[in-house]
Amino acid sequence: MRLGVLDVGSNTVHFLVVDAHPGAAPLPAYSHKAELRLAELLDEHGAIGEVGVERLVSMVASSIRVAEDKGVVDLLPFATSAVREAANGEEVLRRVEDETGVALTVLSGQDEARLTFLAVRRWFGWSSGRLLDLDIGGGSLEIACGIDEQPDVATSLPLGAGRLTARLPGEVADAGDLRELRRHIRAEIAGVVGDFARLGPPDHAVATSKTFKQLARMTGAAPEGAGVRVPRKLTRSGLSAWLPRLAAMTPAERAQIPGVSLGRARQLLAGALVADAAMDLFGLEELDICPWALREGIILRRLDALTGHEPRVAIEV
Repeated sequence: MRLGVLDVGSNTVHFLVVDAHPGAAPLPAYSHKAELRLAELLDEHGAIGEVGVERLVSMVASSIRVAEDKGVVDLLPFATSAVREAANGEEVLRRVEDETGVALTVLSGQDEARLTFLAVRRWFGWSSGRLLDLDIGGGSLEIACGIDEQPDVATSLPLGAGRLTARLPGEVADAGDLRELRRHIRAEIAGVVGDFARLGPPDHAVATSKTFKQLARMTGAAPEGAGVRVPRKLTRSGLSAWLPRLAAMTPAERAQIPGVSLGRARQLLAGALVADAAMDLFGLEELDICPWALREGIILRRLDALTGHEPRVAIEV
């Protein structure tokens, strides 16, 4: 069957068309996306401004037209932290539904972590043993760990790269702002490390999300054009060596780094600080980069529902 996954994220609204059926890997057929950066369009009251809402409605409407053109038979629309935490989130959801007919499902942070973990488990398989997955989005950091398809512990922290970038004003990061942000990030992550430590050390540590992919590419991983199945890693030593350089760069200079897009360049420093802190506090020297993440988890959960396979923890999508 042809599925359409509409992912309203904090950075990007991405409509992915895939061909999928139970027992097989989803095959991407078409991608339609726009970097709206909703996490950066909040006003002083924490609401998504009119410009952001109009852009979102327009993007959802264009995604519906793409779905019709591409023969999509099942639409899976969802939103994550930017809409979930916006002061006017309910109003935004109503506006999108009234103007496009699309009712977005708002995922909790834990649901994001669980669905992403499912995708990672299916990609790497049971031989990975106890998996630990880290995912840096625009609005939040998701962490999940476990030995099954549903993690034993899953959490979400307000440490997204877009959200934190607002605390680093200016073209080049101020040293004082940088220290304060680093302190804040580490305190937030340190508060949950104990929940995961009780499970024992992971057998396999993995990272998902565009931020981690760009950090891995920056530190020497294969380019995207090499293929989705090429192994890619992010090492803590490589990341630590790059941090001072990133802090001294302007966003325009970061955009010149191979693998870094212009739209993500401003957020790269904040994302690198989160990745470095997480790897340090969890005692990880390297992370394998998984090409599957939340969107694939949504697809896999829907396919499971079609075959009557129910998750141990129910997640409505």
